Amino acid sequence: MLKNSHLVAGEWNSRAPTFTSNPAHGFVQDFSVGTPELVDQAVKAAEEAFWSYGYSNRMDRARFLNQIADEIDARGDEITEIGTQETGLPEARLIGERGRTTGQLRMFASYIEKGDYLDVRQDEALPDRQPLPRSDLRLVQRPIGPVAVFGASNFPLAFSTAGGDTASALAAGCPVIVKGHEAHPGTAEIVAQAINAAIQACDLHPGVFSLVQGGSFDVGTCLVKHPLINAVGFTGSLQGGRALFDLCAARPNPIPFFGELGSINPMFILPVALSGRCEQIAAGWSGSLTMGAGQFCTNPGIAVVIDGPDADALAEKMAENLKQIAPQSMLTDGIADAYRAGTKRISSNESVQQLVGTSFTTREASPHLYACSGDDWLVNEELAEEVFGPMGMMIRAKDIQQMRDIALSLQGQLTCTLFIDESDHKTAKELLPILERKTGRILINGFPTGVEVCDAMVHGGPYPASTNFGATSVGSMAIRRFLRPVCYQDVPDDLLPMDLFAPNIVG
Repeated sequence: MLKNSHLVAGEWNSRAPTFTSNPAHGFVQDFSVGTPELVDQAVKAAEEAFWSYGYSNRMDRARFLNQIADEIDARGDEITEIGTQETGLPEARLIGERGRTTGQLRMFASYIEKGDYLDVRQDEALPDRQPLPRSDLRLVQRPIGPVAVFGASNFPLAFSTAGGDTASALAAGCPVIVKGHEAHPGTAEIVAQAINAAIQACDLHPGVFSLVQGGSFDVGTCLVKHPLINAVGFTGSLQGGRALFDLCAARPNPIPFFGELGSINPMFILPVALSGRCEQIAAGWSGSLTMGAGQFCTNPGIAVVIDGPDADALAEKMAENLKQIAPQSMLTDGIADAYRAGTKRISSNESVQQLVGTSFTTREASPHLYACSGDDWLVNEELAEEVFGPMGMMIRAKDIQQMRDIALSLQGQLTCTLFIDESDHKTAKELLPILERKTGRILINGFPTGVEVCDAMVHGGPYPASTNFGATSVGSMAIRRFLRPVCYQDVPDDLLPMDLFAPNIVG
């Protein structure tokens, strides 16, 4: 049963005013709007919880993470039902995303049990060293304190209430306050119910997790600026994320802002690969481009090819494929409006040729495909701006040198892809050092949609792909965002954190 309210330190809080949900189908409901007062209550409760949770042992935190996963699975049908109503996403997608969400929680449970992330180091005392003795020095990673997480519009589960930011922060030992996204408040609440049940089952301080629903920009601002918040996790638009990033930097005590903001995820299709696998590449690109109505942060928005007959064949095959794809519901009216505005902006550019695209006035969006020359791309900065949705652009470079120039012109990306055959390796070696500086993940002969949750995954990159190029929001290394190294000098053993003596508690 939905309470249509906030969860603040174990208490369900419902108050006026309210906002009305905007589901793709199903019941419209009213939910309480967040306020600065609720944010303050939640953050102060999180700070109080940190004095116990931040110093708890890893076995207890692992049990908590696994319990959250179990509680989410127990509510699986309920989550799927309301999730499909609120977002318009198909049932199979929501079930898969729920599996990814619980998988992340269980992965971090296992990861913190192993203890490798603690990076324990010791330089033993050298009292007789000349000309000066050395103290006993020990280093271990410690949690930073309460963390704010902003729910994402395009992932109601995996990047929202109990998503990767929340899972990694809780694993580190940091209480979390989530600002729920207005696009899926019911889904957020049911997941919050699961987390609250896990808190009770594990007998934890209730301030370890709070959910504040909706609210104006002032609510998010209050959360980011609260002096007890130590870091912020965010997945969303460049404009919104940059505003929050600037707020974090302007605080009297600046804090890290881990934002994933935007990426066009370029693909460089080298000549031999394009000549030999045109249809195969077109089939994969059209499928990846339109998956989930193009509402993935790793959506492959551009393909760079050498101009000529093979480029013509790719354009023809892509147009044929995309025209067969039916309109798809976008997550919100706002996303649909932004997609409509983006395609209109690209269509009005005189240097761009439209290959596929039909206008629409509803939440149901159709794919668009454009083409331009390498010369025009390099002098039109607006062509490199992300259009969130199923829109692709072919860039026809005149030669390999111009393909290299296009790679050099790119801003930071989440992913960059090379399509190559063995005869393309020489050119690939020239491009790889450039792409390595532009992105967090390089793919060969694959499509970037679909982010594996595992130790080696990097989901981040140079700005504006993310605001901290040394971090990732997916994979086990995501926990590092919410830890800091502490060195203990000549501290007696009985006063040191237990993690310094037993970093591996399962081996």
